[in-house]
Amino acid sequence: MKLPQISGNELIRKLQHAGFIAIRQSGSHVRMEKRTAEEVIKLTIPLHNKLKKGTLHHILKEAQIRPEELENL
Repeated sequence: MKLPQISGNELIRKLQHAGFIAIRQSGSHVRMEKRTAEEVIKLTIPLHNKLKKGTLHHILKEAQIRPEELENL
């Protein structure tokens, strides 16, 4: 699956549909988290116009979201 090229704001909207909430913003980065029964998942999302593929891949891996699931959010 090829990763789409999306902005930081688009990714934040998709992550909110997956249950993440924005905790705070510092400059051009937004801190998000999701509480599960086992753990608290914390992410930092840069507000860039286009996220680099490696950055997006790392964020999705930390969020425990497969690239295929991203389109459905």
